[in-house]
Amino acid sequence: MAQDQEIRYLTPVSVDVKKKKYCRFKKNKIKYIDYKDPIFLRKFLNEQGKILPRRITGTSLKFQRKVAQAVKRSRHIALLPYVTDMMK
Repeated sequence: MAQDQEIRYLTPVSVDVKKKKYCRFKKNKIKYIDYKDPIFLRKFLNEQGKILPRRITGTSLKFQRKVAQAVKRSRHIALLPYVTDMMK
């Protein structure tokens, strides 16, 4: 029996390195989120028009609440749709 058995792979074993998420508002020192800017707010919506969670966007809790409030205000004055099929 062979005592020196090595495990060899055809391709090198890849180690997934997750990219660090950051809050874009803290990084760029943004204090106010304008609800009248639908182009900026669309970055926080998916194709159906739902607000993306902070685990996906990396937004901090404080600014996620402000984003949600701004999106809701923008929907109320009809700058953003409540529901859509393919928004992007």
